Amino acid sequence: MQWTILINGFRAYLQVERSMSANTIDSYIRDIRKLADYFSSSGSALSPVSVRLKDLQGFLAALTELGIAASSQARIISGIRSFYHYLLLENEIAADPTELLGMPKKGLKLPEVLSENEITRMIEAVDLSKPQGERNKAMLEILYGCGLRVSELVNLKLSDLHFSEDFITVTGKGDKQRIVPVGSAARKQVMNYLTWVRNKQTVAAHSENIVFLNNRGHKLTRAMIFEIVKKATADAGIRKNISPHTLRHSFATHLIENGADLRAIQDMLGHASITTTEIYTHIDREFLRESILRFHPRSKRKK
Repeated sequence: MQWTILINGFRAYLQVERSMSANTIDSYIRDIRKLADYFSSSGSALSPVSVRLKDLQGFLAALTELGIAASSQARIISGIRSFYHYLLLENEIAADPTELLGMPKKGLKLPEVLSENEITRMIEAVDLSKPQGERNKAMLEILYGCGLRVSELVNLKLSDLHFSEDFITVTGKGDKQRIVPVGSAARKQVMNYLTWVRNKQTVAAHSENIVFLNNRGHKLTRAMIFEIVKKATADAGIRKNISPHTLRHSFATHLIENGADLRAIQDMLGHASITTTEIYTHIDREFLRESILRFHPRSKRKK
């Protein structure tokens, strides 16, 4: 009975205090009921206020045994934490049992990566006879040459370009700025676009400082960048599932393959934690394995 009363109170709290959508609230309530059903079926019949950390850890162990994915477990934990935060606010409990509850480790999903040859084919596939060809080629060069996120590309400003010093200033997540070196190919193509296309456009209000513009002189949308990358991929005859972020992944992977320091790549990508960058070392392990088997004198197959 106590579970039902407190769950109903939690629902009202999410509706009134948190202003959550109906779907989100229903998801949270289902997760709390899973917890209540677990204690009921296990014979412990614990009330919500009697639950301790070890009880919650037992619940998570049961989810794992059932084959529940780590991502789904993480969502369930999020709902349980919100429930116990509510009980703490309502003085139903003196201590939060979820405070030390760890999140399940999610498996790393290796991103799709293009080879250096595929990158070249993509960029060369852009039709420069079309009005926006110079712009599209410049965007691909910058996405790959500087490892930018789509949001960073569409918001890139003329005042961010420091080509005489061979770098650009990038504003990333949390409005954090970083300096990224820019290579000669990207620099040359961006200058071609600025000189022969953008300088001849009528620029819309509030877009005067934006580098890449659409035909009406406005800032490009993220959706347009996706379309441009997809078309270049198709025109190059590449059959992989590619997005603009693939160019960022390829940028990092190719740097590692050519011996760049992981910390330097972390700075260039704007990752807050080196752990995020380390996903690229998983990709590189296959490259290292092949290199050793092919070139190391003690690894060559005997003929």
